[in-house]
Amino acid sequence: MNGRSFDDAVIGAGIIGLAHAYHLAARGRRVVVLERHPRALGASVRNFGMLWPIGQPAGRSRDLAMRSREIWRDVLDRTTIWYDTAGSLHLAYADDEAAVLQEFARDACASGFPCQMQSPNEAASRSPHVRRDRLVAALWSPNEFTIDPRVALAQLPAWLRVRFGVTFEFDTQVTRCAPPYIRAGERTLMAERIWICSGDDLQTLFPDELGRAGLSRCKLQMMRTQPMHWPLGPMIAGGLTLLQYRGFERCRSLPAVRERLERERPEHLRYGIHILVSQNSRGQLTIGDSHEYDEAIEPFDKAAIDALILDALAELLELPDVRIEERWHGQYVKHPSAPYVVLSVAPDVVAVTGVGGAGMTLSFGLAEQTVRDALGSG
Repeated sequence: MNGRSFDDAVIGAGIIGLAHAYHLAARGRRVVVLERHPRALGASVRNFGMLWPIGQPAGRSRDLAMRSREIWRDVLDRTTIWYDTAGSLHLAYADDEAAVLQEFARDACASGFPCQMQSPNEAASRSPHVRRDRLVAALWSPNEFTIDPRVALAQLPAWLRVRFGVTFEFDTQVTRCAPPYIRAGERTLMAERIWICSGDDLQTLFPDELGRAGLSRCKLQMMRTQPMHWPLGPMIAGGLTLLQYRGFERCRSLPAVRERLERERPEHLRYGIHILVSQNSRGQLTIGDSHEYDEAIEPFDKAAIDALILDALAELLELPDVRIEERWHGQYVKHPSAPYVVLSVAPDVVAVTGVGGAGMTLSFGLAEQTVRDALGSG
């Protein structure tokens, strides 16, 4: 690798890094992607595979999510990587939750984001495993779709290599960036620009600059079932989810939900638990998740958290003979108020991080924006 020269070096082969490689290479630039592991192993392969515009607040963030969705679909269609335009279904089992969904639907439709309220019968017709007892209403949105993150992150590098000539160097830990030079152990390469897309690693490169960005670390516990021989239908979310996404935070009816859940579900709120369910290309259900932050994070997963997740899941869906095949945790970093962080950490070096749990949702739109800001609209 010594002496090799590129226009751009992207550090990190997670989805943010791959999206940057795509937009750079599509401009005809010579791109190398440097990944410290044999393949992507971080947050990009440890998530639901949800492209989730409904979770983004109206305005720039939601517009960016919808643009990202558009690019995602184009890329997936060109690669023949599996995806499912299943949409999402938020279930309300209390009147205050239904009020939030009704308020959201009214405002969203007015702003050009299509979605519609559903009766219990209509919700069950979309997803027959929805638990109908006590179901008050639901919100259906056609804007969300599912990918299989492990499959997509494994196949995208090969497509970028063949279609655009992107070079990939796996098992390559970058330890120093000083454009045009990049050091990886005893090896050196050259690149005109460097794009740091290394996820929750804030210590290896430019730790002082990234340390001043105000980012918080988050750990999530998740599970996956054995393959199901029936379709889930839309991705499923419940009332606890309304407290987790900024897309709902402007709803004036939301505080009543929080107040009630603080009384009824203190342990779920303590661990930031809410229920999301998606189905992958093998029919497996991905179930989660929880949120623990900064000093509360330990390397050891809590069985009690998984139990709380499964208890809440049972109140939303009737799932016969569910067996959990896999349990894991992921980590990401997020900003307390901004949807992402883009920093010029040195001349010709840009760090893109802090997307929180919206990396899959924002990736291609965010990369398009950062590349355009740095290189112009060519």
